[in-house]
Amino acid sequence: MIEWVPMSIPSERPTIETRARGTDSSVLARFFGGPPLSVIFRLILLSILIGVILEVLGLDPFNIINSLRTLVLRIWDMGFDAIRWLWRYLVLGAAIVVPVWLIIRLSRVAKGR
Repeated sequence: MIEWVPMSIPSERPTIETRARGTDSSVLARFFGGPPLSVIFRLILLSILIGVILEVLGLDPFNIINSLRTLVLRIWDMGFDAIRWLWRYLVLGAAIVVPVWLIIRLSRVAKGR
């Protein structure tokens, strides 16, 4: 024979509001790929850095097509000096970026990420 056992009712049931509060920050963190304020701060710094680089290249954010055309024409007019110029900056930047990237990757692998 089957015995009926009374089910216990939890004293506090999760409501939509408590569930939304608990997942709200994790949804934002998943969307941003980390803590939202930290990611926004890094994006602001990266935007400033890229803005400086684009300004040095003579690019105007309000007229990007014309600025790119002018940049290509200047590089074309410089001839092979432009290739040496770009190569020099590539190597200079890579001397910093690649070792830092490698250290970060190795430290993440060591942590088991």
